[in-house]
Order: sequence, then C-alpha cells, then structure tokens
Amino acid sequence: MTEQDEQPPRRTTANWVLAGLIAAFGVVVFVLTVREGRADSALLFVGLPVLLAAGLALTPGRTAHGRVFVVTTIVLLLAAVALHEGAVCVVLAAPLVYAVVHGTTALLRALRKSSRAYAIVAVPLLLLPGLEGTGLGPRVSPGQRVEVVRVVALPADQVAARLTAGPHPEPARSVPLRMLGVPMPGRITGDGLAAGDRWMFGYHGSAHGPGGHLVAEVEAREAQHVAFRFVEDTSITARWFTWQHADVRWRAVDPGHTEVTVVVDYRRGLDPSWYFGPLQQFLLGAGVGHLLDMTDLR
Repeated sequence: MTEQDEQPPRRTTANWVLAGLIAAFGVVVFVLTVREGRADSALLFVGLPVLLAAGLALTPGRTAHGRVFVVTTIVLLLAAVALHEGAVCVVLAAPLVYAVVHGTTALLRALRKSSRAYAIVAVPLLLLPGLEGTGLGPRVSPGQRVEVVRVVALPADQVAARLTAGPHPEPARSVPLRMLGVPMPGRITGDGLAAGDRWMFGYHGSAHGPGGHLVAEVEAREAQHVAFRFVEDTSITARWFTWQHADVRWRAVDPGHTEVTVVVDYRRGLDPSWYFGPLQQFLLGAGVGHLLDMTDLR
C-alpha cells in the first residue's frame, strides 16, 4: 500500500492541544498589542495569523510533504505575530523557507532508498547554499546598486524646483510595496539642496518600539546633479540594508520633458545573495520610484 492509499489522518489530541496553545498565545499578544494603542496592528498582525495557524494545527497532513508544509506555515505565522510590522521579513523569506524544507524532505526520503555514499555527497551539498553570511562562508557581493530612470512632463527648471522643495509623505503607489507592507516614511523634514543641507525621513513606530529615522546630507551640488550621503540610519529598514550613497541627475529631453535618473548604492543585509540580491534590487527600485512620486516627479 502506498502513502497515497492510506486512510485520511484524523485529528488527534495533540492537534487540539497545539491549536489551544496557539490560540492562548494569540490572545495574550492581541491584548498586549491593543493596550499599547495598536488595535489596527492587533487585527492584522496578530488576529489573522493566529487564526490561520490554529486552523492549520487542526489540519493533520496526509503525506510527509503535507506535514512539513503545515508545521512550516504555523512557524512562519507565529513569527509574523511576534514581529508585527516586521512581518514583511517573514513574507519575503517564506518562499525560500518552503523551498528549503520541502527540498530537504524530498532529499531525505530519497536517501532512504539510496546508498550511504550518495548521502555523504548529497547532504553537504544541501547545506552549502545556507552557509553564506554565517561566518563559515563568504558573503557574495553585498554591495549593490539600483538605478531608476523616469521621463516626466516638466521642463528642467521645474524639476530642479521640485527637487529643492523636497518629498512629502504619501501612500505608496507601487503594488508590491503596498501588498508587502514595506515601511514608508511617515514624516519628512529638511530644506534645500545646497551642500550640507540635510533631509530627515522618519518612520512610524510599532508596538515593539520606534520606527527610527534616516538622515541624508547633500554632499555635492552641480547644475543638474545632486549627490547625497547618508549620515544616520536608525530606521526600521536598517535591518535589511544600509544606504550608502545616492545621485540624482536630470536633463532636458525637449522643452516640455525632462529625464530624471536616480542611482542608489546600498549594502545588502540579508543572505543568501542568490535569493535576497535580486529581491532587494527589485524592492529598492520600487522604493526609489516611490521617492520620485513623493517629489511630484511622476
């Protein structure tokens, strides 16, 4: 009889106990979050994940991969509850986590039917991709760059004026940024684009502490070019990447249109590079586009 031919698994006492523990954990965190004045976060970042996790706890897996999926999903949901707004980290890492646990499950099941020699080779190979960034393996290209080019229906002098006026907070237009709940500046202060001028981007706080801020200083100013360096970063996004340098250039395409180019150098904070490198490249590109939106350069 194959594994697929077995009778569907039934809920056991262990399933109910696990669901009860998850529910109790959720109630405690929910109450604490509401008392701290974050009722909106309590519903989204606590209530929903806990309900999903409890439901999965009452759904015993039929196959090995099914059981692994259930356990992994419960762990990810509870991690999201603990992190609140940092749950975006869980969302970003989830595909990688699922790939690793299911790949490991498939390999271990295959090894049961193979020789020990195969296992000696296969297991180390499975571990190699996870060594990057642990200290046992080198980091691969942590320094990255993103470039965004946009043509706006404005003459060059108006582009310069809007850049000088600076950005203002507004909801993200980018679908990925909205869906993932990527933190956005809630307050922006500063003035001017002369060398030494500073701009402060403040992030809203969470139930676990302040959101912090990012301070950018004008390093150099030319006719159609501004260079920034970042002098302080206590923002919530600092756990994922470190801003290093930014260049903004613009040139007239015709009397009514101007090409604006933003180049940002940053240091990736997440590994492995083959997964988080392209992912952060994409999200930082969307973030730079949002910055242009906030400056009314659409």
